Amino acid sequence: MRLGQKSVIHFGSSILASALGFLATVYIARELGAGPLGEYNLAIALVSWLSIVGTAGFPNAVSKRISGGGEPREYVTAGAVVVSALFVLLAASIAVFDGRVTEYIGFSAVGLVIATLGLLLCHALIDKTLIGLHLTHVSGVLKPVQSGGRALFQVLLVLAGAGTVGLLLGHAVGLLLAIVIGVYYAYRSLGTPKAPRSRHFRDLFEFAKFSWLGGFQARTFNFVDVIVLGLFVPSGLIGIYSVAWNLGQFLFRFSGTLTTTLFPEMSKLSARNESDAFARIVEQSLSFGGLFLIPGLFGGALLGERILRIYGPEFTKGVTVLTILILANLCMGYQSQLRTALDAVDRPDLSFRVNTVFIASNIVLNFSLIYMYGWVGGAVATAVSVTISLVLAYRYLAGVVAFDVPVGEIGRQVGAGLAMAVVIKILSRVERIYDLLNSSAATVVLLVGLGAVVYFITLFGVSTQFRNVVVQNLPFDIRGWVTE
Repeated sequence: MRLGQKSVIHFGSSILASALGFLATVYIARELGAGPLGEYNLAIALVSWLSIVGTAGFPNAVSKRISGGGEPREYVTAGAVVVSALFVLLAASIAVFDGRVTEYIGFSAVGLVIATLGLLLCHALIDKTLIGLHLTHVSGVLKPVQSGGRALFQVLLVLAGAGTVGLLLGHAVGLLLAIVIGVYYAYRSLGTPKAPRSRHFRDLFEFAKFSWLGGFQARTFNFVDVIVLGLFVPSGLIGIYSVAWNLGQFLFRFSGTLTTTLFPEMSKLSARNESDAFARIVEQSLSFGGLFLIPGLFGGALLGERILRIYGPEFTKGVTVLTILILANLCMGYQSQLRTALDAVDRPDLSFRVNTVFIASNIVLNFSLIYMYGWVGGAVATAVSVTISLVLAYRYLAGVVAFDVPVGEIGRQVGAGLAMAVVIKILSRVERIYDLLNSSAATVVLLVGLGAVVYFITLFGVSTQFRNVVVQNLPFDIRGWVTE
C-alpha cells in the first residue's frame, strides 16, 4: 500500500475519531458544564503521566526493533513482560496514596484510575506493535473504535446520572475495545508469543533508555499545563482549557499521522543506508506537517469565539487560549517530524536531548507563567517551549542528514491560508450584517466548510507538489484533467 494511501486511511480514521469525541464533548459540556469536564480531564492527565513510568519507552523500543523484521515475537513478549511488571508497581503505589489521588482529581475513583492506567499501558504496547509491523492503517482505524466506544459509553453513563465517574469509565471501555481488536490483528501477523532471551531485553533497554523521554515529552506537551492548572485555577477553567486544547489537537491529527506512517519507512531506509531517499522523506514530511494546522491557525483566530460557543456560553472566554494552543500544535507538528527522523536514524540520544530541553523549559515556564498570568500563561508556556525544542531538533537533524527545509511549499500553504482568511472574514461580516443564519452551529459549519474549500482549491492551484500527491493517491485517474 502506498505511503500516501496509508496516511489517508490513518488520517481519515483520526478525523473520524476526533469527530466522535467532539460530538460527545459538546453534549457532555452542555449537560454537565465545565467543572466536571475539568475533573475528568485532570484524572486523564494524571493517568497519562503515570503511564510514562509504566511504559518507560519500551513500546517505542518494540516498534523500532520489530520494524526491521527481526524476531518480532520475542521483542513483543519482552516488552509485555516489562510493562506488566511496571504496572504492578504503579498500581500498588496508587493504592497506597489513594487519599491524595482522590483529593487532587476531585472525586473518588481510585480503583477506576488503576484500571484505566492498566488499559492505557496495554493499548500503548499494542499500538506501537502494529506500527512496527507496518500496520499503521490498522492502528489508525482503531482510533475511531476507541473514541467511538468512549463517546457512546460516556454519553450513556451521563444520561444514567453517573457524572464524572461515568466519563472515566467510558474512557476505559473505549480503550478496552481498541485493545481487543488490536490484539487480533497483531496475532494474525505474529502468531503465538515466543519466549524472549536476555539479549531481547537488552536490545529494548538500549533504545528505551533514550526513547522513554519521548513519551515524557508527549505527556508534557499534552498534559503538564493541565496538571499545573490543577494547582492554581478552578476545575471550570481547566474544562474550558481542555476543550481549547482538544480543538488544537484535532488540527494536529494529520501531522501525527505523517509521523506514525513514515517512521517504519524511515527506519528501513536508514538501516539500508539510503540517505538520499531518507532525506526526501524528511523534506516531504516537513512539506505537509502544517497542511491543516496553518489554515487552522487563521480559522481559529477568526472563528474561535463562534466555535467555542457551541460548547456553551461559558466556553467563549477561551478564545485567546485556543489561538495560542493552535500555534503550539503547529510548531509541535514540525518538531515531531524532525524528532521522528532522529529516532529513525537510530539517534535516540539526540532526540533525548531535544525532549529534555522541551520538558525542562515547559515545566519551568508553566509553573512561572501560570502563577503570574493564570491559564493564558499555560498556553504561552507550551508554545514557547515547543518553539525552542523545534529549533534544537532542526539543528541536530541537519548535523546528521543533509536535507532542505521546504520553505517554498510552507509559504504556499501560508498564502492559501491567507486567501481562506480573507474569504472567511468577508463571509462572516456579511452573515453578521444580514443575520442570514439563526443557528450558531450551522454558521460555524458553513464558514469552516467554505474556508476549507477555498484553502485546498487555492493550494491545489499554486502547489505542484500538493497537486501531484493528490493525483497520485486518488483511487481514480484525473491526470487528464490536471496539467503539471
